[in-house]
Amino acid sequence: MSKRVKARLRRMKVLEKTDHEDRVELDRLIEEKTGKPCDEGVDELSDEDILDLLRLIWKKRKKKVLEEYVV
Repeated sequence: MSKRVKARLRRMKVLEKTDHEDRVELDRLIEEKTGKPCDEGVDELSDEDILDLLRLIWKKRKKKVLEEYVV
């Protein structure tokens, strides 16, 4: 878990809306999107880019939770 990503989420006032799994996945997506380690790549993304990644994570999780109830 990246300290810089966590600090950025805190500054954006969304840290409390994320859990550890969200932040680990966010680190992975930042690395994938920027091609750099998340501590470096986070500075290349806008707040809106980060929010878009979080929305993607939350959407996937919601779908996964719903599938668990259907099965």
